[in-house]
Amino acid sequence: MDEKKLTITLPTWLNRGEVKKLAAAAGTFWHKVRGWISWPLQQTDPLTCTVQILHLLAYQRDITRFDGEPLGLYRKRVKFAFLNAQDSGSLAGFQNIFRRLDIGEIGQAERQPGIDWDVIIIRLNDSQLASNAALMQEIIRQYGRTCRRYQFQVVNTATAVVHAAQFDNDHQLVAAQPGIDAKIMTEDPFNLLTEDGYYLTV
Repeated sequence: MDEKKLTITLPTWLNRGEVKKLAAAAGTFWHKVRGWISWPLQQTDPLTCTVQILHLLAYQRDITRFDGEPLGLYRKRVKFAFLNAQDSGSLAGFQNIFRRLDIGEIGQAERQPGIDWDVIIIRLNDSQLASNAALMQEIIRQYGRTCRRYQFQVVNTATAVVHAAQFDNDHQLVAAQPGIDAKIMTEDPFNLLTEDGYYLTV
C-alpha cells in the first residue's frame, strides 16, 4: 500500500548540513517501521494481501480459483464470499452477486410456459456471456439453488425512435363492363352467357 513518506520539519537554523541529512534518514526509517506495523493489518484484506495469504483466505471462505481467472477477480470473489453466500438462493440476491463481481445487470425468469418448472432463465447480453462465461458457471455452481437448472438467454437491446404524424390515403375503384358482343382475341371463338342475359362472343 503506497503511503506518503514521513517528513521531519526542522527549525530554520537547523535545516541544513548534517542535521538535515539525519532528519531525512530518520524519516525514511520511520516510514519503514510504519510499513512493518501495518503489514499484518493489510493481510486481512483480500484486495491488498499477498497471494499466499489470499489462498489461505480463499480456503477459509470456500473459494476455488478456476482456470484462467484473473487475480483481481479472484480477490473480489474472496472479499465478497460471505455476502455472496448470504445472497444465494433468491432472485434479488443473485442480482447482487452478479453486480458485485462486475458482470452487470441481469434478468431472471422462473416457471415459464413450455419450459420445465425447475429451469431458471438468466437473461443477459452477448458481451456479458462472452466475457464472463467461466465466472457465471462458477457462480451458479456455488450460489445457485439446489435442484434447479439454469439456462442462459441472450437478449440484446436496440434503440428505436418512433415519430407521431398524420397521413392521408385516397382509394378509388373503377370497374369497366364489356359491351354486347365484345371481341376478345382467342384461338377458338365461343359464346359466353353473362348473368345479365347477354351473349358474348369470345
